Amino acid sequence: MKVMQDIVPVSIVKKAEGKYIIDFGQNFSGWVKMSVSGTSGSKVTLRFAESLQDNGELFTTNLRDAKATDNYILKGEGTEEWEPRFTYHGFRYVEVSGYPGVASKANFTGRLVYDDMQNVGTFVSSNPLLNQIHKNAWWGIASNYKGMPVDCPQRNERQPWLGDRPVSAYGENFLFDNANFYIKWLEDIRLSQKEDGAIPDVAPAFWRYYSDNISWPGTYLLIADMLYQQTGDLRILQKHYPAMKKWMDYMQFRYTDKDGIITKDSYGDWCFPPATIEAGRGKIADKKYPSALISSAYYYHLLHMMSRFSMLTGNGKDQSYFLDRAAKMRTDFNKKFYNQAGFYGSNSLTDNLLAMHFGLVEDANKEKLANRIVEIVEKENKGHLSTGVIGTQWIMRTLTDMGRVDLAYKIATNKTYPSWGYMVENGATTIWELWNGNTAHPKMNSQNHVMMLGDLLVWFYENLAGIKSQENAFQTVVMKPEVIAGLDHVNANYNSLYGKIESNWTKNKSAFEWKIVIPANAKAKVYLPAKDLSSITENNKKLKDNKDIRVLSEEEGSVRVELGSGTYQFKTKL
Repeated sequence: MKVMQDIVPVSIVKKAEGKYIIDFGQNFSGWVKMSVSGTSGSKVTLRFAESLQDNGELFTTNLRDAKATDNYILKGEGTEEWEPRFTYHGFRYVEVSGYPGVASKANFTGRLVYDDMQNVGTFVSSNPLLNQIHKNAWWGIASNYKGMPVDCPQRNERQPWLGDRPVSAYGENFLFDNANFYIKWLEDIRLSQKEDGAIPDVAPAFWRYYSDNISWPGTYLLIADMLYQQTGDLRILQKHYPAMKKWMDYMQFRYTDKDGIITKDSYGDWCFPPATIEAGRGKIADKKYPSALISSAYYYHLLHMMSRFSMLTGNGKDQSYFLDRAAKMRTDFNKKFYNQAGFYGSNSLTDNLLAMHFGLVEDANKEKLANRIVEIVEKENKGHLSTGVIGTQWIMRTLTDMGRVDLAYKIATNKTYPSWGYMVENGATTIWELWNGNTAHPKMNSQNHVMMLGDLLVWFYENLAGIKSQENAFQTVVMKPEVIAGLDHVNANYNSLYGKIESNWTKNKSAFEWKIVIPANAKAKVYLPAKDLSSITENNKKLKDNKDIRVLSEEEGSVRVELGSGTYQFKTKL
């Protein structure tokens, strides 16, 4: 970890009793460097907070027991510069008291601190709200990289909860070169595993929370899968396969009931939004609603993941072991949780999304389930999500895969509660811990958290920009951007291990223009939205006459081609 960026205050306001309130205009984690002159023994106190009270004073209740206070005693020899080295704070505002003379913005510099890693992706669209949400996500992710992925930087917690990161880490990889960071975290998880196979909810296991649920420890497998997909490093799976298998067996043999259901879950769909913003006013969010449906659905998904891992790591003899268990669980899951009315479990959005995304629903029932998911989002939620940390990991891609990218886009661009846009509309510069972070009880209410990002960033890059790895860590790229009413432009790039991949498209009512850059030693399968092959040009020449571009297929509204490395400029008629 080191100082990665300096931040200049946007304002400094003098208050009563010689105090000042500094606003850095951005919530972040790190500390403040101060310059000061005064007599020896004088003390300057800095207090930190994410927000202010209505009277302009610091709001510190949500810090819990964190002191969030620095004291500096002057040496008294001219201008002194000081910054701490063995602490950090999560803050936007700083209260300064005891400062000798007149304090100005020039006397204070915010220092953003996180793990030394490079930015690897950018995303800009024609929708300013999406751009701001992407920016807020970047600041939240950076703020919570502290040698391990912590939950929040401001209160007295700052713990690496596994349940916060299973899919959000996947999205983070499009923004930061974080492979080594997460490889290290996998090792933290492995070393936290107990002799009997149990994996904790927090790793390293500082709190020793071994609650034996599926969805939190299951992050171990999901992070390993993400790293293999994004880096192609098979050693990751080879090293952790024994520990992952040991945990899968541990859960299977302890918590499967007579009906074949994994009964043990600790948190349920953690922090799902209250029905209205007022319904959650003053309510404490840390309530658990355990769900056997969630634990069983996740276990089924992880069984298929382990089946794939077994083949990749030379443990093919285990494949049938995992597939047979998955097949039985699918049958038992549908017998236990499927309702003939066309929904699963409690009929919540999350219950239905998991059944759809994990492939638990029978083919004959898919249409009914899809209709039910759409009905919940469109009619019951009036175009909003109603998911907590579990459901939000799968919602954007599930809706898109169902052919309802319009609904996913509606969710992403909402400005009303509950939504990422609602956070922005209410002054957020990072991502809140809670959908109702402006009304919830402060006991558990971080204003700088990442768990509610879910699969949003993955959707930004893979579905809106069309940058997705098919195999070998982007040696083959699948480029299939979604053409959505109301979104006219996306310009994104990602520095893969093979080099920079660029997708820069613009559309109007009649045409689609797309600049694509594919790095050396890579290729791309590209879906061009077009009426037909004859309506496509590349660099102002008819595509059908270009012998260097291989046409793979023509479908209604789309032409699929294969590209080698290089820069391409396509134009199609819609």
